[in-house]
Amino acid sequence: MVEFKVVVNDTKSGKSYQVPVSGHHANSLIGKKIGDEVDGIFISLPGYKLQITGGTDKDGFAMRKDLPGMVRRRLLLSDGIGFHEI
Repeated sequence: MVEFKVVVNDTKSGKSYQVPVSGHHANSLIGKKIGDEVDGIFISLPGYKLQITGGTDKDGFAMRKDLPGMVRRRLLLSDGIGFHEI
């Protein structure tokens, strides 16, 4: 069974809320991409449309909009998401 931790931001108050999503609601989020809109009913917010803006995998690697698919790839990065210059 798949379980997600969804972070919802309230732009008016500036607060963020973490909501666990499991069961058939979690299955409806599988296959969505960054930038897709989902119905808020999946996290008990009926009447709202939510936009997927990012995420991480189980090991903390950031999602990238410019890479299709769900597999990890070795990248040569000079800046951007997932690059931290030391």
